[in-house]
Amino acid sequence: MTAWVRKPFRLAEYDLVLLLMVVALTCFGVVMVYSASSVMAAKNFHDGAFFLKRQAIFALLGFGIALAAMRIDYQLWRKLAVPLLLLSLVLLVLVLIPGIGGKVKGASRWIKLPGFNLQPSEFTKIALIMYMAYSIDKKQDRIRSLTAGFLPYMVVLMVLLGLLLKQPDLGAALTMAAVTVTMLFAAGTRLVFILGSGMVALPFLVYLVTQSAYRLKRVKAYLNPEQDPTGIGWQITQSKYAFGAGGIFGQGLGEGKQKLFYLPEAHTDFILSVVGEELGFIGVLIIIGMFFILVQRAMRIAMAAQDSFGRFLALGIAVLFAVEATVNMGVVTGILPTKGLALPFLSYGGSSLVVSLFAVGVLLNISAGLKLAPLVGKDTA
Repeated sequence: MTAWVRKPFRLAEYDLVLLLMVVALTCFGVVMVYSASSVMAAKNFHDGAFFLKRQAIFALLGFGIALAAMRIDYQLWRKLAVPLLLLSLVLLVLVLIPGIGGKVKGASRWIKLPGFNLQPSEFTKIALIMYMAYSIDKKQDRIRSLTAGFLPYMVVLMVLLGLLLKQPDLGAALTMAAVTVTMLFAAGTRLVFILGSGMVALPFLVYLVTQSAYRLKRVKAYLNPEQDPTGIGWQITQSKYAFGAGGIFGQGLGEGKQKLFYLPEAHTDFILSVVGEELGFIGVLIIIGMFFILVQRAMRIAMAAQDSFGRFLALGIAVLFAVEATVNMGVVTGILPTKGLALPFLSYGGSSLVVSLFAVGVLLNISAGLKLAPLVGKDTA
């Protein structure tokens, strides 16, 4: 392993803008998890800091893993791409086995471990990106071929999506599909293949929604939440109340009212609603700006990377963060139908936070030695 560790360690060689954004978002996320969960944690666990302590531990663990990933040559992930993808498949199968997989609100998405639950779908996202980057780099000359350059990826994706939909976890499935298609498009896959696969997938997606009572209710709530504001429309209605109550400057940190058992999942999927109520439009705008800078820096690293594997690996991670943040923000503001998808670095959840920080560590390793302008300007390798 020592052959893969970057020596010596010089912080100035890495993208410090990206590092600053991630550290700031993660630390702010820990604070907001406490603000959003303290009352609920005090009632349910007799400890107002219950979720704060756990999220802080996850953050420290994630920072340690990110630091290790910063120092490990990203070329190692090329060699481990296939084994990691196979491991993710095993984990996705294990989560469906009674006694191993933990079921919450009817969904089997976690593997029960001592002290915490592991969510394999989070691990699978980064494993898929590594596999895609490795495979695209290996077969660049065949990427425009249907049989060699498109269908094999669709087979891999369908297997993963099938296991995710068994949980069920439509949000993670759609996220992985979006990342896969974007990476293939950037690699030069024929647009007709992508559009054709979209046309084939659309009826199946409609079937998944219409044949599932809770998904159909979520779509109806999205189209008209006021029709049932105390039922299926409750979550998005309370989220809108939170943003409305926050106004421009917010009620003040810790002063929000919607988290007091009005807004479900306040410390997880809907944490941005708490930010909106307590820190107002300005606070939300700052968070959006930080995510924009994070994704922009990741894209710069992708464009400046010294080889195609690093380029597609950075691109996949950038798209993953962009999709997850955009979907979460769209859901909590009512722009998109309700879907359980965490806001990276802010939402409570160990698997999401640790894997996200690991992905940032990989990005930072790719950035090592690249000449990236602080915020604007041309980059040179």
